[in-house]
Formats: sequence, structure tokens, C-alpha cells
Amino acid sequence: METVLAMLITVSGASVWAESAGSGPPIVFLNAGVADSRMWDAEFSAFKATHRVVRLDLRGFGKTQLVAEKFSYHGDVIAVMDSLHIDRATLVGCSFGSNVALDVALAHPERVERLVLISPSIGDGGDSPDIRAFVEREEAALGRGDLDAATEENLRFWVDGPHRAPGAVNQAARNLVGVMQRLAFENPTPDGVKLDRLVPPARVRLGEIKVPTLIVAGSIDVPHVLAVAGRLKEGIAGSRLEMIEGTAHLPTLEVPTKWQALLAEFLKSK
Repeated sequence: METVLAMLITVSGASVWAESAGSGPPIVFLNAGVADSRMWDAEFSAFKATHRVVRLDLRGFGKTQLVAEKFSYHGDVIAVMDSLHIDRATLVGCSFGSNVALDVALAHPERVERLVLISPSIGDGGDSPDIRAFVEREEAALGRGDLDAATEENLRFWVDGPHRAPGAVNQAARNLVGVMQRLAFENPTPDGVKLDRLVPPARVRLGEIKVPTLIVAGSIDVPHVLAVAGRLKEGIAGSRLEMIEGTAHLPTLEVPTKWQALLAEFLKSK
């Protein structure tokens, strides 16, 4: 009988939720900022037959609560790997999770086998007028206490993307992201939370990345994200960029079969 191990891993004063299954070369999945570990349901099921798969809820998402302390997301990932006795793994991160994956690779290069960066982020979204306008709309809704409106702003901007109406998107995927994003808004942010950022940041250190790297982007994503994907392709030696046509910020949920085929091929490549 197959064993799926779910646990809360203590990291300083926090309890980070993680789940592991399968055996073989490890893959650690890191969630987007509009999601939590549930976005990897299909990957968790598909790859556990050939790999040891791990997914976690980054702090503030899903079942992992923020606590009043200084922390780093990349430090949490390493702590989860340590608890599971994983020395080295492929890191698969989407959006915000891709930024965390990059930070892990820079802070702990010996722990990373490969990188998969989907709809990538390097922490400079504030440079984009479109993203700044979205954040203003989101914050206005949150300021009114309207979590439903704030959630819908995220769905329109990230899931639908700038070129589609809501009805054009896979509704099951859209609904799932809505549930995950609303929970992220509901999760408390106590006073005293302080993020320990990587210094210098990843965006000026791309040349230090030496592991095989796959970059994946949806062709109708926000222009800033597509530009970041191009910057990563140029900045990480030997990296590969794959565009998934007709998808926005979450191609893994929109076309899981096509995306998983890309991942499987990359994992087998030399």
C-alpha cells in the first residue's frame, strides 16, 4: 500500500505543512502566490511513481501560518528538506515559488539538482505599471474588508490574464485558485513578521546559477512576467525557455498534460 506522509515541520516558531510520497530522485514543489500546495495535486499523483515528490505550503499559504518572527522562505525549504533527509532535489516553483526556488539555489547551491521556474518572478513586479495598478485594486478591496472582491481581482489578473474573459478559462482551475487565494487572505498576519531577504537578490545574481534550468511561461501571461522569463533565459547559462501557447499565469493548471510532459522530458535530460 502506498504511503503518503503529511506532517507539520517545526521551523523556529512556525509549523510548516508538507507532504511526501513515492521514491526515487526528489522533486520539491513550491506554490504560487495565488495558491498553495493543492495546485500540485496532479503533479503529486503523476510523478510519485518515479520520484520522491514533496510539496509544502509556504508561510502564509494553505495550512502554514505566519508567526511573529524573522524568517526566510528559502530557509523554510531547506528545513523541510532536512526533516525529510533530502540532500539534493529538483525544485519546481511557480510564480512566487519560482523566486523562492532561485533563492534556495543561490543560498544553498549544493542542495539543488535542477530548477524549473514557471511564470517566473524575481521580485521586481513593482516596476510594472500593470502590476502596480492590480496591487492598488487588490489593496482597495482588502481595505474595504471585501475578500471576495480582492480574490476576484487576483483571478482576473493572474488566472484569466490580460487577454481573456473569465468564461474563457477552465472553470475548475479558476475555482480552485479562488479557494486557495481566499484562504491566503484569511490567514492571519501577526505583528512582528519580518522577511529575511536574500542579499544581494536573485535578479542580480543569475549568472551564479549553474544547474540545469527549465523556464516555462504562458504565452498570454502578463507582459512583465514574459519579460522576466526572457531575462532568466539570458541570465542563466544553458537554460531553456518553453512557451505554452494560449495560457496565462498558471499553465500547470490550464494544460496539465502538456506541462507534465515538459517536466518529465526535462527530468530525463542530461
